[in-house]
Amino acid sequence: MTSVDSGPVPFTVLVGNPRPRSRTRGVVLTAAELLRERLVEAGVELAAPTLVDLAELPAGLIVAEDRCAAVREAYAAVTGATLLLVASPTYKGSYTGLLKLFLDLLPRHGLAGTVAVPMMTAADRGHRHAVESYLRPLLVALGAAVPTAGLSVLESEFGAVERVLSTWSAGATPALGGLLDRRSRPLLSRA
Repeated sequence: MTSVDSGPVPFTVLVGNPRPRSRTRGVVLTAAELLRERLVEAGVELAAPTLVDLAELPAGLIVAEDRCAAVREAYAAVTGATLLLVASPTYKGSYTGLLKLFLDLLPRHGLAGTVAVPMMTAADRGHRHAVESYLRPLLVALGAAVPTAGLSVLESEFGAVERVLSTWSAGATPALGGLLDRRSRPLLSRA
């Protein structure tokens, strides 16, 4: 696959867990690497992922009018990504408030032109739906294209996470690769 746009596709991983060095972060970084490998094999020139871990940002400055450089860089990495992998633990049946706070401060169509992949970790099978019921609609409302099913990883699957991720990425790669290859078309314009 070749693209009209030159250079590697910007790839950002956004982790919405308020705990530093969380298990969600570990799982999403594994997912990002596997997804990157699969997309590169499919012919997509994908940049190494930029990590934005909200637990590492000064939370009070996320909403402050005079944001620090780290927060400005985090917003730039998220809005400048062509591929955005967004991860959150399931918290009280949905994604975390920290992730919602961060994303709420984006402009109305702040993710237009972005291909997003929603991902959530959960302790209970009953929470598997949260990725499709809550996180996907949030990303779509911000203008992102979400062409694949979201990824839900149970804590009981953490020991076999590569298998879970491999199965998911095998199905997701064709849709993501096709859309990323055509990222300069009107569907993904950053109007």
